[in-house]
Amino acid sequence: MDKKIISSPLRKYLKQSIYGVLFFAISIAAYSFSQSSGEGRSHNLAINTLTISTVTQGIFVDALSLRGQVVPKTTIYLDTTAGGRVEQRLVEQGEFVKKGQPLVLLSNTNLQLDVMGREAQVTEQLNFLRNTQMNMATSRLDLRRDLLEVELQISHLKRRSKQSSTLVNQGLLAKDQLAIINDDLSYYEARKVLTIERQNQENSIRKVQVLQLEESAIMLEKNLQFARNNLDNLLIKAPVSGYLSEFTVEIGESKKRGARLGQIDIPNEYKLVIRLDEFYLNQVQRDLVVMVELKTGNIMAKVSKIDSRVNQSQFQIEVDLPSDVGKIKRGQNINVELMLGGDKEQALLLKRGAFFGNSGGNWAYVLNEEGSKAVRRTISLGKKNQQYFEVLSGLALGEKVVTSSYGNFDKAQQLHLK
Repeated sequence: MDKKIISSPLRKYLKQSIYGVLFFAISIAAYSFSQSSGEGRSHNLAINTLTISTVTQGIFVDALSLRGQVVPKTTIYLDTTAGGRVEQRLVEQGEFVKKGQPLVLLSNTNLQLDVMGREAQVTEQLNFLRNTQMNMATSRLDLRRDLLEVELQISHLKRRSKQSSTLVNQGLLAKDQLAIINDDLSYYEARKVLTIERQNQENSIRKVQVLQLEESAIMLEKNLQFARNNLDNLLIKAPVSGYLSEFTVEIGESKKRGARLGQIDIPNEYKLVIRLDEFYLNQVQRDLVVMVELKTGNIMAKVSKIDSRVNQSQFQIEVDLPSDVGKIKRGQNINVELMLGGDKEQALLLKRGAFFGNSGGNWAYVLNEEGSKAVRRTISLGKKNQQYFEVLSGLALGEKVVTSSYGNFDKAQQLHLK
């Protein structure tokens, strides 16, 4: 026989409660979905945890505050000419040296032997040149003597021929005797011509030979002088007056030809080396004005050199300083203002902040008039200086912008501020 089941009041109440909870959860989800689709993701924040800046209007000074390092404008390097062993170190690093002052003494046995060998070659060549000149002079004198003897014989034979011709005409001398005299005369006249020709040829050859010997001797003398200069260069002297900022030599150390020994910095001639972010590579040009902050006051200088090679996202510029900058030292760091130019008098300005690292300056959270909510908005920023961004579009004068970091909520479309 079937038994009728009677529902208990507790079970009925529990079932109604479960239905109520499910209905409430579905309502909350529907509301959240409608809010998300209508206004985007939101985030609740305490307003005192944010940095809020107001968009202002004023002069945008296109300048950068940087640090520059003082380095010598002119540096003279000390290199070895011949190399050798360090015998004496005559000065210490950091000293002020005068032009021509001895700095270090080297020794080089091979160079000394080379100089002695060259001296012997020069002496031998000079002796050979002198002997050749003496032989030429003797030969020239012999030819002149032969020519004098020939001319003397010709003179005697001409006189005898004239006398003999008279005797032959008178029948007192045979014609054969006159013929012999005339033949001898012809011989000596031909010999005179040959002697003169030989003399001219030897003079021409002698001049060429002497010129070659003299040129050879001059070349040997130059080589010897060069070797002697190298020997003199073993005593290294200061080429200019200045501070010996580096000097890396030790007694007994061997230095190769062309080895770097140190450097001399010219005093009272300095320049600044400044490193900038590659962002400014296209904005920096030569002759841009730089304001240098010194203890004695600010001075104006100009960019003298731009090294466009980018290293670790930075490039380098140089600024020449005037000679009357006062007491500054090599390696000192100085504050400078690089004037990029193009200042604007009526520009919209927004203070720089960490938000730029999250948005890249393409968007920002802008507060409403009540200050209770900040909505994400697309903006456009231009140049920047040490304090401000130049606002190009997306923001109006007087609007307030969250300029602190967006790292924890950069995906939200709006911020609810408490």
